[in-house]
Amino acid sequence: MTKLSRLAETLIGSEIVKLGNAINERKRQGEKIYNFTIGDFDPNVFPIPQELENLIVDAYRSHYTNYPPADGVFELRNAVKQFINRYQHQDFELNEILIASGGRPLIYTLFKTVADPGDKVIYAVPSWNNNHYTSMNGAEHCLIDATPENNFMPRAEDIAKHIKGAALICLCTPQNPTGTTLQKEELEKICDLIIAENASRGPGEKKLYLMFDQMYCMLTYGKTVHYNPLELRPAIKPYTIFIDGISKVFAATGVRVGWALGPSHVIAKMKALLSHVGAWAPMAEQKAVAAYLLQTTAVDAYLTQFRAALEERLIKIYEGFITLREKGYAVDAIAPQAAIYLTIKIDLTGKKHGTHVLQTQHDVTDYILNEAKLAVVPFYAFGAENNSPWYRLSVGTCRLEEIEPVFEKLDAALAKLQ
Repeated sequence: MTKLSRLAETLIGSEIVKLGNAINERKRQGEKIYNFTIGDFDPNVFPIPQELENLIVDAYRSHYTNYPPADGVFELRNAVKQFINRYQHQDFELNEILIASGGRPLIYTLFKTVADPGDKVIYAVPSWNNNHYTSMNGAEHCLIDATPENNFMPRAEDIAKHIKGAALICLCTPQNPTGTTLQKEELEKICDLIIAENASRGPGEKKLYLMFDQMYCMLTYGKTVHYNPLELRPAIKPYTIFIDGISKVFAATGVRVGWALGPSHVIAKMKALLSHVGAWAPMAEQKAVAAYLLQTTAVDAYLTQFRAALEERLIKIYEGFITLREKGYAVDAIAPQAAIYLTIKIDLTGKKHGTHVLQTQHDVTDYILNEAKLAVVPFYAFGAENNSPWYRLSVGTCRLEEIEPVFEKLDAALAKLQ
């Protein structure tokens, strides 16, 4: 075959998409699988807010089908400004807000804006797609192996080892894939590192920026608190770019409206890049979301029931894994904190099913899928080691009536192993 670009030749496809495609093919063939892999929602279980749906339909009927402005329509940027102020107690000017078709193009353009090929990018694993964006940018990977003892969140002392000369630090909290959050004290320490590092750089040197992905920040449970770096350390604002949007908080992954918040000069360059890529949120959806975000009564009502429904599923599944652990099976789970994910442990390598030995974590994943019909995503799909026994379980497609049969099948599958 003809040789392609170095990027194309070295690009690694999404393990999650690969796994999802294989599962969907089996489902098409009539197999019953409990698919808890995808970080998405079943619209029949979790529909978008009815008010938002009506506004989208109305916007198309009003013929809002032309190109939007490169930074987003004025009404939406203004609505985002008010929404962020009300729910996150932060104030941004309109030229500090950039709209795009979800978080992905914003992350891509941020990488391109602040990091040159060869620049250091610091991120923890497991984490969503930081490894791929770093590779696509030709940057240097500075990996931090996060541990269950820290809820799979990076520590400031680990970041400090790489910080000299770095261009970008990537944080996601609440985190995909773990559903865990960064604690206040650790975030304060990380902010202090960034502020001190930038103070040490001369006038002509590039600054170190923080990408703060908070797409799940309004989906927290119990006593969990989402901490904002600007609340803890206001001096970090010139170096912080937030990635946020409606995809998760309103079960609106397919509506494709996201926003970045940050220093105006960074946002302006991201806008310029985005104008060439063309990954704008559609005009009709922008008009609709602008109107919906200002309907605070409807937003509050939706969030109340939505969070309760997600939390109920996460807790029931967590309790199910703890029950299996108490039976003596080599499984575990971290108590749910936020997002739509549960971190679970299935540590079965070396176990035997008849004469077949589960030699690798890939074997374990296949066994659970084939015997228990349970599909979950291994952490190695998020950059962790191939032998990691930890998995992401997503409840975005979970029906409450499925939970009991899932654990019946999983219990039976675990009981077969020696």
